[in-house]
Amino acid sequence: MKIRLYLQKKISVFLFFITFKLKHTTMNIKTTFPIYLLLLFCIQVNGQSLKKQFNELLSKNDTLGQKQLLEKWEKADSIDPELYVAYFNYFANKSKKEIMRLDNNSKGKDGFEIKDKDTTKKDPVAYLYSDTYFDLDILIKGFEYIDKGIKMYPNRLDMRFGKIYMFGQVEDYEKFTIEIIKTVEYSSKNNNNWTWTNSKPIDNPKEYFLSSLQGYQLKLYNTKNDDLLENMKRIAESILNFYPEHIESLSNLSIVYMLQEQYEKALVPLLKAEKINPKDAIVLNNIAQAYKLKGDRKKAIQYYNLVKKYGNDDDKQYAEKQIDELK
Repeated sequence: MKIRLYLQKKISVFLFFITFKLKHTTMNIKTTFPIYLLLLFCIQVNGQSLKKQFNELLSKNDTLGQKQLLEKWEKADSIDPELYVAYFNYFANKSKKEIMRLDNNSKGKDGFEIKDKDTTKKDPVAYLYSDTYFDLDILIKGFEYIDKGIKMYPNRLDMRFGKIYMFGQVEDYEKFTIEIIKTVEYSSKNNNNWTWTNSKPIDNPKEYFLSSLQGYQLKLYNTKNDDLLENMKRIAESILNFYPEHIESLSNLSIVYMLQEQYEKALVPLLKAEKINPKDAIVLNNIAQAYKLKGDRKKAIQYYNLVKKYGNDDDKQYAEKQIDELK
């Protein structure tokens, strides 16, 4: 069964060593207090200097130096949004632990094979490999700081995405899902006026925001855990509540229904997506697949022909093969 999920370019939204670049914007501030402006400028410069120092210590994994700098930074400017990002990075980095595991499954990780003395037995009896885990008692302190940052600066999308990312890292997919939905709901309140590092506005914020959410849906999909299909569904429905013509979410919702073998329900959002963009090859392919699984051969061939008409070379080749099989 070939169901196609919208794939976006991989975007790292984790706060460790973020290199996201935004165009500089100019702000015109009118005031009759030039001394205040000078003071504000000095605080900003100091904040940038402290941030640079922190990133250098982070790259060296100098946790003692980081802690000392953070305490100094908090005394100097406790309302600096970058301070809360730095604290989150500090605790997230500190919580990450590396251990050696001895297991009967390497889980795809590089390591050493341990074989039986009996040379006739070719398969390894165990694997020794390096693995990582997160100390949740430490990590929770990082969440406390990023929550303070989000409360003070609710438009900072990097803070929200960093928090979501970490819930994904520790595989707490319930909180992962809740935070995504909370962010979607807030996007309707701030009209997607998102900012990023140093509180700089994001170019095309609505498009960037919605496309980034697809990466989180892909993470859930790639777990191959059927229990998380409902999480995908909740996220898709939340997005569609505020962005009813978001084709990717309509497609995601249909994929959940197809994987649950509810083909009639799967067709409802897909046919709506087709009306929005009748030439979308991914949508057309999924419609064809839904009809095929439902047992409607005639409709399936009809839509595979549309895939051939509007899709790329791979789409056309796949659609042709499906038509031949159906005929």
